[in-house]
Amino acid sequence: MQSAVDIALTVLLAASLSCRSALGGYGVSLFAAQTSPPDPCYDEHGKPRRCIPDFVNSAFGKEVKVSSTCGKAPGRYCVVTAAEKGDERTRNCHTCDASDPKKGRPPAYLTDLNNPHNLTCWQSENFVQYPQNVTLTLSLGKKFEVTYVSLQFCSPRPESMVIYKSMDYGKSWVPFQSYSTQCRKMYNKPNRAAITKQNEQEAVCTDSHTDMYPLTGGLIAFSTLDGRPSAHDFDNSPVLQDWVTATDIKVIFSRLHTFGDENEDDSELARDSYFYAVSDLQVGGRCKCNGHASRCVKDRDGGLVCECKHNAAGPECDRCKPFHYDRPWQRATAREANECVGKSPRRAEQVIVADTRGGWVKIGSGNIS
Repeated sequence: MQSAVDIALTVLLAASLSCRSALGGYGVSLFAAQTSPPDPCYDEHGKPRRCIPDFVNSAFGKEVKVSSTCGKAPGRYCVVTAAEKGDERTRNCHTCDASDPKKGRPPAYLTDLNNPHNLTCWQSENFVQYPQNVTLTLSLGKKFEVTYVSLQFCSPRPESMVIYKSMDYGKSWVPFQSYSTQCRKMYNKPNRAAITKQNEQEAVCTDSHTDMYPLTGGLIAFSTLDGRPSAHDFDNSPVLQDWVTATDIKVIFSRLHTFGDENEDDSELARDSYFYAVSDLQVGGRCKCNGHASRCVKDRDGGLVCECKHNAAGPECDRCKPFHYDRPWQRATAREANECVGKSPRRAEQVIVADTRGGWVKIGSGNIS
């Protein structure tokens, strides 16, 4: 014997099939209508509007190429502890061994799930000191509009470091931000230079976040738009739209902090205490789609591309589809979707009639507005 629920489902299914039959097979089932989500690129009346992909940590799970990692040959490293400046320092020594999963510090730990209760850290070789450096290079896979780049350290933060970006998949690099206690000496830049509309697409150097303490757990977080005068009008600032765009991120650690004991009698123990170690690298931002897509998807080759709407096309929806050139391509804004439009025969006829009445005939001059 059927239950009341079974009977109700049967009635709904029959009604749905009847509806499809009455519409010549093109009706939409009740279940499909209920589960089909609205398209963020169009309002409830079907009018185009700006849409953007979700904000993500675009570094999560991606490979980071590093120039130095401890443990290729098992070796000692020592962790210095001191609660505050001036407190007595102690050293606890361990072994880094890439062949042992429990003792390795691989670069995969930079972008894995960051669990504060089970901290995993990538770690460089010991005492790679200026003028030598250590680099981390991350490919995002396509253009992103980057909001921030952050690094959480297991070691003391660097005395000097630079964050770079590439817009052409690593062919060329420009600095995003420099950090140093000696900006002029290390990078030939003034400390904390003022940002104006004339230089808001340029990197600055700052001595903030460069203190040696805390000896572990310190954070460096760079906000790409912080202090940029046109940030409040980002939609209308091509300069800043270009400034935040990146396909790749590179971090160069230029100079280690030390206590000045690396050249004393027990210098080997001291040098084994100085290295770079990072638990988490994040690049927060959105897949760059110029306001014409609400998500990015994998293409046939496994690459990331925008799922373009508004008759836009291209990896970043940065051009119009063929035959949709009646209005120049524009980025969508909060006020205007700026969808690409094509010729309409009906509209062309209307224009011809209007011109004929006025004594003018312009064949094929119709445009969609």
